Amino acid sequence: MDPEILAHYTDHYDESLRLSEVNRLELMRTQEILSRYLPPLPAVVLDVGGGPGAYSSWLAGLGYEVHLIDPVEIHVQQALDRNPQPASARVGDARRLDEADATADAVLLMGPLYHLTERADRLRALEEARRVLRQGGPVFVAAITRFASAIDALYSGAMDDERFREIVDQDLETGVHLNPTDDPRYFTTAYFHHADELVAEVEEAGFRGVEVLAVEGVAWAAADLEERLEDPAKREQVLNLLRRLEREPALMGASPHQLAVARKWSAGFAQRRRRKEQHDGDHQREHRQREGGVEHVAAGQDLLDDVDGVGEGHELG
Repeated sequence: MDPEILAHYTDHYDESLRLSEVNRLELMRTQEILSRYLPPLPAVVLDVGGGPGAYSSWLAGLGYEVHLIDPVEIHVQQALDRNPQPASARVGDARRLDEADATADAVLLMGPLYHLTERADRLRALEEARRVLRQGGPVFVAAITRFASAIDALYSGAMDDERFREIVDQDLETGVHLNPTDDPRYFTTAYFHHADELVAEVEEAGFRGVEVLAVEGVAWAAADLEERLEDPAKREQVLNLLRRLEREPALMGASPHQLAVARKWSAGFAQRRRRKEQHDGDHQREHRQREGGVEHVAAGQDLLDDVDGVGEGHELG
């Protein structure tokens, strides 16, 4: 790991407080999106780049067998100190996972793409996630919007600092975020994505059915956001609006974080699954046509028994 990134998380910034105290909406929305697509219990989840374990602990509490991997040792210890804690947590690299092929039911990449500035490294992390996933399993890939620094410059007042204006200019031009100052508020070495770029990388790694969802959307523009999140009724108003806007292309870049969701399907598996869906649709139509006492058409038992149950009840079908 880049020593500058390691020093940021070890010496200058407490990541364990970010989701619990600073970015609560990001946590709420990410949990909500994960809940839509995660496989049913029992299931094994790899939380790669899982930081101090905010999502690992939540998933463990739901009954998942969660294994966390993170390159920062203090994050691994913080994850193990949580209650509930993941089944395991260790220092590791998203580009070189120790897990065997096809051993996870779902993989979270909630941080690795933030800090891999080279496209080849990001693809390697995505390919590793695909390797360890079982057929049909979902991957969740978090990214920071290309416009994050520009939004922050206006919202926080950092635009007054000439040094930060230069950082913003580079971010917008290249996506590579560098902090040449000694001010930890200006983050650390990172990569900021365009949404279509994120889709392209996930697809190139071999995943199918890629969706990108805005996590916080434009809620940051609400001056009273924290107060609204404290009130259950007003919080639900905010969340309902974000659900309505989460797939809107025109607003995608205005969301500080985006979450790509996709599945591991081989070409043959995807073809068989489409055949099964077509068969099921035909059967349902015939069933409706024969309502009123006419005998139902028997289901074709020779089609895709191996696909039954994979991804059922989830939106990425």
